[in-house]
Amino acid sequence: MNIAIPESVKVWSQFVHPLIMWVLLVLAGYAFYLGMKVRKTRFAEGDEKKELIKGKFNVKHYQVGSLLLALMVVGSIAGMAVTYINNGKLFVGPHLLAGLGMTGLIAVSAALSPSMQKGQDWARYTHIVLNVAILGLFGWQAVTGMDIVQRIISKM
Repeated sequence: MNIAIPESVKVWSQFVHPLIMWVLLVLAGYAFYLGMKVRKTRFAEGDEKKELIKGKFNVKHYQVGSLLLALMVVGSIAGMAVTYINNGKLFVGPHLLAGLGMTGLIAVSAALSPSMQKGQDWARYTHIVLNVAILGLFGWQAVTGMDIVQRIISKM
């Protein structure tokens, strides 16, 4: 089955994935900030703790994290779909493999939420380690992704 997609859609669709991912990189940084505030709240005492609780950082972190999970999975699938539609194949290389790894890591990280809500410190520490790894990979993905975008633009 061959779907006829207008050439202009094929060309411009290649920029959806990078745009989503740059937004997600910023969102991931914000989620990290909120997570640090949650951690600070957990260990604070007295008036400082009361003030931090008012910020509802735990709720915001959970909401932003959920959005990040959903958009990262959809953005990853969209990136692979657009690549396949435009090239008839996926380019298996470091960018794709790291992206798939990030998608898996964020799913595992989110799956730790029930254990964290039950107060399991091992889940909290694992969540933090996974998310720091995701942020590191995400930064690297941004750089390698821009190389890919530049190659696409040079072919236009």
